[in-house]
Amino acid sequence: MKWWQLSLVGVGCTIGTGYFLGSTIGIEVTGPSIVFSFILAAIGTYVVFNLLAKMTAQDPQEGSFCYYAKKAYGKWAGFSCGWNYWCSNILIMGSQLTALSILSRFWFPKVPLWIFAAGYAVLAILVVLMGTKGFDKVENILAIIKTAAIVMFIILAAAAVFGWIHGDNGHINFPGSMGEIFPKGVKGFWTSLIYAFYAYGGIEVIGLMAMQLKNKDDAPKAGKIMLFLLLTIYVLSLGFAVTMASLHAFNEKESPFVTALENHHLPFFPHVFNGAIIVAGFSTMTASLFGVTTLLVTLANDGDAPAFFSKKIKKFKDLPLPSLGLGAIGLSASIVTALLLPGKIYEYITTAAGILLLLNWSFIVLSALKLLKVKAIDKTLAIIGLVLIAAAISGTVMEKNISYGLLVSLLFVAIIGIVAYIMQKKVWSKSENKFG
Repeated sequence: MKWWQLSLVGVGCTIGTGYFLGSTIGIEVTGPSIVFSFILAAIGTYVVFNLLAKMTAQDPQEGSFCYYAKKAYGKWAGFSCGWNYWCSNILIMGSQLTALSILSRFWFPKVPLWIFAAGYAVLAILVVLMGTKGFDKVENILAIIKTAAIVMFIILAAAAVFGWIHGDNGHINFPGSMGEIFPKGVKGFWTSLIYAFYAYGGIEVIGLMAMQLKNKDDAPKAGKIMLFLLLTIYVLSLGFAVTMASLHAFNEKESPFVTALENHHLPFFPHVFNGAIIVAGFSTMTASLFGVTTLLVTLANDGDAPAFFSKKIKKFKDLPLPSLGLGAIGLSASIVTALLLPGKIYEYITTAAGILLLLNWSFIVLSALKLLKVKAIDKTLAIIGLVLIAAAISGTVMEKNISYGLLVSLLFVAIIGIVAYIMQKKVWSKSENKFG
């Protein structure tokens, strides 16, 4: 794979409902300043990818960031990193599944969320059962569709701004003061960071895919181009969205881009765009299911999960069905949660998934600081990245509606920590004594 191909694959893999729908919550809590949240998140994301790419170039390993964490700090770090990533992806799947269900009610408002969730979960499992080749083909098609949807919005929004498409509101609402840019103040801006970072989730997967590059040294360049493309797409589309509709018009049950063009006499747009977002969410959810299935096999091979999960079934194209089965159970838990808590469930799961994802990014940065001979500029950037990650996580405390997501993520971290402690006392210490 050439570096530019990795950049384009990265853009396609990263864009999901975390951006299409999660950005709405970000707009609600901070207003037009959400654009600055995405810029700061891009800086933090670049720091993480750049360090991961450098570790990959120096020591290419299949386990990627889990391997580097183990190499830097010991088995407990590799174990914690792997299971934290598995849990975060389970929550990401739940977040995407919930978003897909909410968006599907655009056409069928009376159908319960859990019915849609069950249907999409079954479809995702079927795609993964097609094997690696079938999965790649489906993902490539879905990536093109969702990227095209954003480009379509940017073109239509630009046409509206320049007056080529007329709307009922008759003008564009450019914020003219700090009060209009930051209507919810520092607190709102701080809270929005988690949703901006969440929209870049998936960058670590591209670190894994960097193993497929013809020249591993091109990984940092691929990451820079990918992030530049993502930032351009995100800032342009969000910038148009927040200037084309009033703040109170946005709600978490509808994409901000559909809301932005609501008054511009484009009856086809909500239906086409809603369909494209569903495609995007399904793509990300299926990629996460494929990812956790593959990751659990790696964990099992490394002794960080029961060996049973590494078994592959020849009749099913050598798929690790036990590993896929555990992922399917995680999806089922999301369906049950959507059934019991249909109200704010998307915000809770998205917040928890975002926090676990950022904790993994912290592992990547801290591992790089120990394993790489970093220059002063890289060390400074690493510290800035950690500060931005800490700001995003701590911002969830500021908003009561999403603080429940913080509690969910802390519960996962506590369980992983307890298991790692038990493994250290009962298993790893004995093996170290035996071979040490």
